[in-house]
Formats: sequence, structure tokens, C-alpha cells
Amino acid sequence: MTEAPPSPRRIALAGASGTIGAAVLRRLQDEGLEVAVLPRANLAEPRALAQALAERGCEVVISCIASRSGAPRDAEAVDYAANARLLAAARGAGAEHFILLSAICVQKPRLAFQHAKLRFEAELAASGIGYTIIRPTAFFKSLSGQVSRVKAGKPFLIFGDGLLTRCKPISDDDLARFIAGCIGNPEAWGKVLPIGGPGPPISLRQQGELLFALTGQEPRFRSVSPGMFTLAERVLGLGAPFSGWFAEKAEYARIARYYATESMLVLDPASGEYSADLTPEYGSETLEGHYRRLLAET
Repeated sequence: MTEAPPSPRRIALAGASGTIGAAVLRRLQDEGLEVAVLPRANLAEPRALAQALAERGCEVVISCIASRSGAPRDAEAVDYAANARLLAAARGAGAEHFILLSAICVQKPRLAFQHAKLRFEAELAASGIGYTIIRPTAFFKSLSGQVSRVKAGKPFLIFGDGLLTRCKPISDDDLARFIAGCIGNPEAWGKVLPIGGPGPPISLRQQGELLFALTGQEPRFRSVSPGMFTLAERVLGLGAPFSGWFAEKAEYARIARYYATESMLVLDPASGEYSADLTPEYGSETLEGHYRRLLAET
């Protein structure tokens, strides 16, 4: 997609309190755009939401909201219902463009939050409003959980041999720039846009090797079998019909197994395999640079 500079339009942003939403807000403000931030509480009040958008005359609505836990109830409430209310308010206010931050993993849906996202994506596409659906790959933040662990001299945890999954992670700022570039860009309208960061895909083992190299240590790995999540799901699933607590924990086990075994790349419809070549690259910030900054800070 050719990046077009955003035209000076009134924009409503939902999800500005999150990591990506905050980056989007910074980007839009840096470009001098008028941005109305929609508090998370407002998303539960259809009338207040519609009034807020109408009063501000928002022409573009950007949704960066997502369920925090991925549990079925949370996914239904946020990934679908809150977005559905936002869409209704956008249409009522006469907005011309709705930009949705979704996720690459919905292309192989097995989890509650993925089905909730897809349900809203379908509703958005059929709404008649101009839309853009953005499906990023992994975020830098999601690949940073073991930085402190490695710096402390502990082994890097991998699933299996560490080569089960790959991704093209994208930084918050690069993704924010991509989202902003969709505003006023006719090439983005009516499109589902997968997007990754620059460079070749990286496996979990390669992430560990990179961290060890940056800290001047010999690589040390500890392997965890993804089968442990399958076992946990089965055990917890026994209580799911009788307890919401068990159902929620069983879903967490499914989420863990999914991310331990599925790559965050575009799924080739012809082969059914994940394809690095089909996953678009964007931006300039690299995971190595991100790790260097984290190591310096910690």
C-alpha cells in the first residue's frame, strides 16, 4: 500500500489507553490532526458514544480496543460488542471511514476472542461505511517477556525446539504510522491489510539467540512441551460445564497452546501453510534495536 499523508480530518480514537492506541494518538497529534479520545467507559453507553461522535463531527473512527484476557466473556464484551456500539455510533454521526485494529491470528480461528473479532470484522465489512481492517503480526512488547530473565543469567524458555513458530514483529510506532497512513488513503478503503515489521521472520529460538548475543552470554535454552497446555485444557475442561472459572482457565490453556504452536504470518490459502513471503513488511524499527533499548533501561 502506498502511504498517503493524512488529510486534516476530525478523528475519534478508541483504545488510546493501550500500548498501540497510545502510539496512534501520539502519531496523529504529531501530524497536527484533531483527535477526540473516547474513554473506555463511554464504549458501554451507546447514547453517550453517539452524542460524543456527533458533537465532534468525527469523520474518521479508529478502534484500537481489544479484550485484555481473551476469555470468552471479555472477548464478547470488547472485541465484538464494544466495537459494534462504536460502529453504530460512527454510522449515526455520519463518519465516512472506520479503521479497525484486528490481529493476524484471526485467519486460523480457534479461540473465543478470534471468533469475536471475525464476527465484528464481518459486520463492519457489511455496514456500508468505508472501512480498513489492519491485521498486524506480533508486537515487540509480546516478544519482550524474557529480556530480564536472560539478563539475569537464566535460560531462555522455548516450546519444543524453538522453531515451531515464526513472526515478523512490528514496533508500536511503525504500526501507528501505518494506521495513520490509512486515513484519507483510497488504497486502504475496503481492504483487509496484514502487516509485519521489517526483515526476515524470526523464530522463538532466534529471539533467544539474539538476546544472548546482545548480553554477551552463551545461549542456554530450556524446552517446554506445548502438550502441557493440551493436558491442562483437558483437565480444566472437565469442570467447564459446571464452573465459569474452569471454563475461563481452559480457554487460557487453549490460548497458550495456540501461541506456542502457530506462526504469526500470513496463511497461504493455496498451501494452507504460513508464508513469510506473503507477509508484508513495513517500517524501520527492528526487534534487535528494541532489545538493545530494553537492556540499556534495565
